[in-house]
Amino acid sequence: MRIANIVNLGIKELRGLARDPMLLVLIAYAFTLSVYSASTAMPETLNKAPIAIVDEDRSPLSTRIVAAFYPPYFVAPQLITPTEMDQRMDAGLDTFAIDIPPDFQRDLLAGRSPTIQLNVDATRMTQAFSGSGYVQSIVTGEVDAFAQRYRSAATPPVDLVLRARFNPELNRAWFGSVMNVINNITMLSIILTGAALIREREHGTIEHLLVMPITPFEIMTSKVWSMGLVVLLASGFSLAVVVQGLLQVPIEGSVWLFMLGAALQLFATTSMGIFLATLAGSMPQFGLLLMLVLLPLQVLSGATTPRESMPEVVQTIMLAAPNTHFVMLAQSILYRGAGLGVVWPQFAALIAIGAVLFTYSLRKFRASLR
Repeated sequence: MRIANIVNLGIKELRGLARDPMLLVLIAYAFTLSVYSASTAMPETLNKAPIAIVDEDRSPLSTRIVAAFYPPYFVAPQLITPTEMDQRMDAGLDTFAIDIPPDFQRDLLAGRSPTIQLNVDATRMTQAFSGSGYVQSIVTGEVDAFAQRYRSAATPPVDLVLRARFNPELNRAWFGSVMNVINNITMLSIILTGAALIREREHGTIEHLLVMPITPFEIMTSKVWSMGLVVLLASGFSLAVVVQGLLQVPIEGSVWLFMLGAALQLFATTSMGIFLATLAGSMPQFGLLLMLVLLPLQVLSGATTPRESMPEVVQTIMLAAPNTHFVMLAQSILYRGAGLGVVWPQFAALIAIGAVLFTYSLRKFRASLR
């Protein structure tokens, strides 16, 4: 092995990447616009849900109910007729449609327990799930206040004092931005490394390398360090400019310690990209393999949902994936300000998993060259 061969081959990979405009656009988009848009539009809470109301009562109570729906949870309600309600729901114009029946206020005051019809477009899963509870709470609050002739807040027997640590504003962008950077690190490292190998195979340049005095280890290592360096620099830029700059997300721990963990993650995922490229015969096949690998890695690693909510067998299996340990150390460092003394088990796990993936991928790469 010669270090000069690895360096020169890596520079060749960087030059090849610079001549591929589609991959450059993908890198720029993944670490800038994708992180910003996905973080600010995470559908965790109800936001500007379209709602329409059929007011057949035209009473002071029904007017209060109509006026109770306002931004940011809902848009201004549209007053429609009963005939328009089904038409608007079928056209997808409204997520919620409320029908207040005639004589609703009179029946309420007479103690007859009238009902209000709520129609929900359940195809909009997030808004339908959380919005139904919001609508019920708002209507119940207005009806109770009207029936009691005054608005009051019930005093609970126990006062719960909420102290939100690490995210006191409960801002979903604080969590989503960092998790999107983490997911894009995994995705781009696998794509770039695998695409570099398949591109050489399709262009026939891999045969040129084989007649040169270089080894498969040098070829693979050059692709690992060059593509890993690109993703590492892009992730550092995204963390500094997009996450801390545009989104104003506070970083509690050491960014350099996080970048060291990202480098170990890239060592493992770029090796995984080489392995997938040896299995795929072409770029379309490589894309199909990516869908089978990336989705479980990102969904089951803890970046989307907590690992504690998953079955124990899934938690145990996912300990063999580098993403799981990377998400754990990233959250500990960037959110909670943890140091090396806390996250060293995750660093050790990434080193071990990366070494195994690199060794196995190198063996498969040598076999494919034969």
